[in-house]
Amino acid sequence: MLKGHQSWVFHPKPVLVSTAAVVGPFEGRGPLANDFDIIHGDSLVGQDSWEKAERTLLEEASNIAIERAGLTKEQIQFYIGGDLLNQITSSSYASRTLTIPYLGVFGACSTSMESLALASYLVSTGGAKHALAATCSHNSSAEKQFRYPTEYGSQKPPSAQYTVTGAGAGVVSLEGSGPLIASATIGRVVDMGIKDPYNMGAAMAPAAVDTITAHFRDLQVGPDHYDMIVTGDLAKVGHAIAAELFEKHNIPMHKTRFRDCGMMIYDYEKQMVQAGGSGCACTAVVTYGHLVRKLRKRELRRILVVATGSLHSPISLQQGESIPGIAHAVALEAPPESLTGKD
Repeated sequence: MLKGHQSWVFHPKPVLVSTAAVVGPFEGRGPLANDFDIIHGDSLVGQDSWEKAERTLLEEASNIAIERAGLTKEQIQFYIGGDLLNQITSSSYASRTLTIPYLGVFGACSTSMESLALASYLVSTGGAKHALAATCSHNSSAEKQFRYPTEYGSQKPPSAQYTVTGAGAGVVSLEGSGPLIASATIGRVVDMGIKDPYNMGAAMAPAAVDTITAHFRDLQVGPDHYDMIVTGDLAKVGHAIAAELFEKHNIPMHKTRFRDCGMMIYDYEKQMVQAGGSGCACTAVVTYGHLVRKLRKRELRRILVVATGSLHSPISLQQGESIPGIAHAVALEAPPESLTGKD
């Protein structure tokens, strides 16, 4: 199971039997709109606060994923989730509604792959028959907590990112039809001393490079092992830094398609998102919506999803601390041809 220093290779490989992606109206105007299960026309989702709206998105995505798996909530052994709000409130309150045994985790925007890696580990080792991994974020709740309320109308520099409003969920089982979860690499905290909360891409990029490099080392593979390697939410600034670091360390990322979820989810020509998308939901909805569908259609055979997170808080920044970054990677494979009707 343990491969190298910080990676798990799963034997048997768990199956991502179902996924769901629910988003807000702004995300529904982006290029991936056809890959989302629900696009809400109101960012409040019928609730009276942004925080309640975020929780509702998470509950919706979780319920869709469970139903799509042909399971009931009672058949799910563990729900693993987290979010950006204080005390991971959205996930904890959603678990109150779901009534599934709950493991709350916090990896900031890396939570999507952190939760999927842990769910896969539980299922592969026999610790669970079925596990749910889910996460969420909301632009207005994140702005209110980490920066300024949206009503304030503050101007942002080009390096700033736009928090995705949405939620993504996946059910992991040992048997069933769906993409296989081949391996995972758990990242280290990397801090390069950046203190600007409007430049999180730069803060997270070294962590992404560190985790991807560790994944190659532990599994003894190169970039060409994957059809695509996609980072979480480095957006334009962080993605460019990561590409430069790979080139500096002679890692041939040109042998694969190197992409970023924060650059994929929005239309730069029409939507004012500064450097691109961010938030726990960024990687979650792109992966559980767009990328999983490409795997199911076998348009992609192998991908490595590397969700990135900045582990700061308002308090740490007020005390002059820098922004630590982390990244967790999960390798996904297309379903065997015998399960796609193409054999």
